[in-house]
Amino acid sequence: MKQKIQAAIVGYGNLGKGVRKAINQSEDIELVAIFTRREPGQLEAGETGVKFEHISAVEQYKGKVDVMILCGGSATDLPEQTPAIARMFNTVDSFDTHAKIPEFFATVDAAAKQGGTLSVISTGWDPGLFSMNRLLAEAILPQGKEYTFWGKGVSQGHSDAIRRVEGIKGGVQYTVPVQEVIEAIRAGETPELTTREKHLRECFVVAEAGADQERIREEIVNMPNYFADYDTTVTFITEEELAAQHSGIPHGGFVIRSGVTGEGTKQIVEFGLKLESNPEFTASVLVAYARAAQRMSQEGQSGARTVFDIPLGMLSPKSPEELRRNLL
Repeated sequence: MKQKIQAAIVGYGNLGKGVRKAINQSEDIELVAIFTRREPGQLEAGETGVKFEHISAVEQYKGKVDVMILCGGSATDLPEQTPAIARMFNTVDSFDTHAKIPEFFATVDAAAKQGGTLSVISTGWDPGLFSMNRLLAEAILPQGKEYTFWGKGVSQGHSDAIRRVEGIKGGVQYTVPVQEVIEAIRAGETPELTTREKHLRECFVVAEAGADQERIREEIVNMPNYFADYDTTVTFITEEELAAQHSGIPHGGFVIRSGVTGEGTKQIVEFGLKLESNPEFTASVLVAYARAAQRMSQEGQSGARTVFDIPLGMLSPKSPEELRRNLL
């Protein structure tokens, strides 16, 4: 029997908890420890069957962990954590600030080559699976146009933004693709679309007692960088309704490419996701790429990689022979 891949988690929020569940479903991967900035003893008191360590103890696990699965945020955590940890361990992360991926890749690539490790960056579903499908469809249909839609799903960044508005006790925001536009593209149309024409924003808000709801509504719909460029609705609800109807973290979306071959023959490629739990699905992608990172490292490879650089067979616990026999 092959030795199991020894994995560790860095960060134990929604994504880290999802990674733990995904590892539990993977027969070839074993969880060694979870590293956190919080007090490890407090977390261990509420969990069983897992070892928690303070993040300062990471270096002590050199030689004990094959791959570190990094579950921090892209704004401040991963830009620091990934290069630092990549000097010591193989890593996988979900860095998702699209505009900054090239510079992030360069930084991590240098760190991983210095340490002789393999680091898979920016995986998940967008960037990640959606990126792969954009590349695949564009390569097959060079004469065409690509569209990406997100939702219906909870945008955690936008939800945080509305909760910072004065007078709001709680709230959640859903990104909703405009269905009529999607159907037009599926019918072969290739429209030029503005930001406002592709997605709607739906906000469900709990206001504090006595708060000016009209002022709150105006502040949300006119918020720059978040809502001003979208058609946005604000619905006021009770705390009970928020807890009962809006406590999940669903998401999903579509990548559609509409193109032509030959003498104008219409062809459409579509890839879609409908997720009850965004963090649990993202976590499952991270775990698959952790498997690939360890395998590529064992082959002697080092440096940073993206989903574009990794053969799909590397993601599966099955052997190449099994894949050819059962899935090809």
